[in-house]
Amino acid sequence: GGSDFDPKNKSKAEIQRFCTSFMNELYRYLHPSTDVPAGDIGVGGQEIGYLIGQYKRLTNRHDGGVLTGKSVNIGGSYYRPEATGYGLVYIAQLAIEDENRPFEATTLKNKRCAISGSGNVAQYAAQKLLQLDAKVVTISDSSGCLYFKDGMTEDDWNVIVKAKQVDRMRLKQIEDDVTGVYMENASPWTIVNNSIKYDYAFPCATQNEVDHDAIEALVKNGLKGLFEGANLPTTQLGQQILSDNPDVIYIPGKASNAGGVGVSGFEMTQNAQKMAWSADVVDERLQDLMKGIYRQLVEHSGAEDSLERGANQAGFLKVVHAMKDLGWL
Repeated sequence: GGSDFDPKNKSKAEIQRFCTSFMNELYRYLHPSTDVPAGDIGVGGQEIGYLIGQYKRLTNRHDGGVLTGKSVNIGGSYYRPEATGYGLVYIAQLAIEDENRPFEATTLKNKRCAISGSGNVAQYAAQKLLQLDAKVVTISDSSGCLYFKDGMTEDDWNVIVKAKQVDRMRLKQIEDDVTGVYMENASPWTIVNNSIKYDYAFPCATQNEVDHDAIEALVKNGLKGLFEGANLPTTQLGQQILSDNPDVIYIPGKASNAGGVGVSGFEMTQNAQKMAWSADVVDERLQDLMKGIYRQLVEHSGAEDSLERGANQAGFLKVVHAMKDLGWL
């Protein structure tokens, strides 16, 4: 199911009416063992709430496992909104601190980290990086970019989250309320120059946002690692440049942004058990999940010691082995 409805500049009532109408057609295809949708760009907790509310009206069923990303009040899981961003930083931290890799092991403390996007993934990647004492120097939306020369503050983060989650505002509208400088029609990947450099990049906006030219500029200016929070944010030519620079850590989104779908799985498990796990339990299991993924990347990294290759090979072999066990090959 998909739609051409653009929620930007729509009222809550308009968004609710659309979600209600959409679920009127979608509900018959949903089941915990058949199809369980989750949110994505433009679909957050509010929209999931409207959708599950209409599902309950239509079916008189209260098994919330047909949608994930619900609020905790209506059967959701702690840390589901945070999961993709937190998981992204957890796996980045594992790679950066790994003393058994060919890269120089270090920490995220005081490292300049560029984030694109300002949705859930970007917001919570920024929050986790701040908790680890990294310097978050950018955040963006489709209209422009905020650049924080000395790093985003916790107050800045709170203003951004309120603007995006509550007030539904563009970053341009809050430029006077944060310590950063707003750059119109720019992204973190187009403003790189001799005075704007990053240690680590976290593209969390959309597909193909980091192109060949951007990767070249990032690497030239000393990039140490790129970790994908969005789906396929790096173009194919950009990926090739990263492959040609093995001293730059690169973990593709198929591995690095798996925390979101992982905690969606945890949410389904809790719904099936009719139990609610504590926030600490969910966070611990999320960290364990990302550690397990990272181990698979290392195990399949090959002679060239490539975590990108590890992600591709581990994912492919998992599907192949499952198909063999099912008799489909």
